[in-house]
Amino acid sequence: MKGIEVKQLQKKFHKQVVLEPTSFQLEPRKIYGLLGRNGAGKSTILNSLTNRILVSGGEVLVDGQSAFDNDQALRKMYLMSEKNLYPDSTKLIKLFHLTELFYGDFDYQQAYDLAADFELDLQQRFGKLSTGYRSIFKLIIALCVPAEYILFDEPTLGLDANHRELFYRALADNYLKRPRTFLIATHLIGEVASLLEQVLIVDHGKLLLDGQVESVLARSHLITGPTRQAAEYVAGLNVIGQEKLGKISSYYIYDDLDDSRPLPDTVSIEQLDLQQLFINLTNRRKDGK
Repeated sequence: MKGIEVKQLQKKFHKQVVLEPTSFQLEPRKIYGLLGRNGAGKSTILNSLTNRILVSGGEVLVDGQSAFDNDQALRKMYLMSEKNLYPDSTKLIKLFHLTELFYGDFDYQQAYDLAADFELDLQQRFGKLSTGYRSIFKLIIALCVPAEYILFDEPTLGLDANHRELFYRALADNYLKRPRTFLIATHLIGEVASLLEQVLIVDHGKLLLDGQVESVLARSHLITGPTRQAAEYVAGLNVIGQEKLGKISSYYIYDDLDDSRPLPDTVSIEQLDLQQLFINLTNRRKDGK
């Protein structure tokens, strides 16, 4: 099977479970979002996929091959993370060449173009870069390696608004020119939502949701109205959040709405965006509901 297949992946540190048994698939040529709060388990998943940490159970298959201790499978994936794995004394242009030694066929022209767009001097040494420009350099490498599966762990760390927007445009352009699988792990949902085709939401080491963005949002609703009428309408539905202001109540719903369910004139229905859905799903789990 083509793609990345994750089967019952789990991780424990000592006796603490940091990732419950988790299964999902990443299909070729799609852009995924791995959404979660800080400490939710996003980095654990990405580091487990790329064999950077030992897992406690489960397996990861890349195009049908195990990713564990398998250089052929690992070369198909590239993980950009906040960890700085490059020597401080090495010039950036030299790091491009070192990257090519492992991954092959590095896209130098695109790298030069992106460096110019970001105003990054490739003759600098890595250790002289600011936090933001270290992120920019690693983003450039991620977009220019020939790997089929590009994984980003909080890719915009330290970037200002202009540079974040430039990165999102560069990623979209890269995907159009050379479709491949991108997995973006982030807590900045509003900024990446328009890029995503598929979404995974993780919280407290548990995968809460996995689905196509369009299908997920079709089940995400805000029901608002006088408290009694609104409560009667949402009875039996999956309520993931609630707000009340005076005599008016709002219910956040993740469920299919039955067309046969009568809607009072005083009750309104709106569709949630991805960020609203994320906030209410993770708030509910945080509150233990």
